[in-house]
Amino acid sequence: MNREQMSRIAHTGHPIKAPLDDESVRRLLERGTPRGDERLLDLGCGSAEWLLRALAARPQLHAAGVDISEDALAQAREAADRRGVGERLVLHHAAAADFVSPDPFDLVLSVGAAHAFGGLLPTLAAARAHLAPGGAVLIGDGFWEHPPSPEAIEMLGDFADLATTVDRVVADGWTPVHGHVSTRQELDAYEWACWGSLAAWGLDHAGDPDGPEALAMAATRRSEWLRSYRDTWGFVTLILRRTAD
Repeated sequence: MNREQMSRIAHTGHPIKAPLDDESVRRLLERGTPRGDERLLDLGCGSAEWLLRALAARPQLHAAGVDISEDALAQAREAADRRGVGERLVLHHAAAADFVSPDPFDLVLSVGAAHAFGGLLPTLAAARAHLAPGGAVLIGDGFWEHPPSPEAIEMLGDFADLATTVDRVVADGWTPVHGHVSTRQELDAYEWACWGSLAAWGLDHAGDPDGPEALAMAATRRSEWLRSYRDTWGFVTLILRRTAD
């Protein structure tokens, strides 16, 4: 089983591929689209769940999503048509870092995709290139709530603490206008959902060559979470505007 297939199964019960619940996502999107007729861009959209929810909630919005995964984009297209928002969503099969558009966007999103750009600040630089004057960026990334173990850093990356993370964003020329720190309930719910869905699939497909692999991967990931980073890793989602356009 390839990594993309495994991720799709793992997120069956949690289509937002980040530790945020439905209400947190709704509030962030509401804050990011105050007029209701904005143009949105998601860099690294995956199956475009953020855009689908925004489009469903606000019938005057238009959106574009960019992702390198053909499978994820096919899921997004199918879901958009099913939800009746397909005419307002354009999907681009491309690396998010390489995407070019002649038109700017009022809200640029990138949640949990900073690895595609090489980190948080490079992600903001990429978003800035697509941002209309007065527009905003909705970005989500990890941080360390407590000093991590070397194993946790190796698994997840060399994040900073929350205050330092925000300081770096501000020093880079951005002003936070809203934010959400994922709660313990959101963080735990995300991990249980991912590895529970993968484990359930493995049990249901015990006779499939991929079944034992899925079950073993779920056990490994669950153990890594519980033993290596559950008590140290957090996730913050920020809405940012340029301090000076």
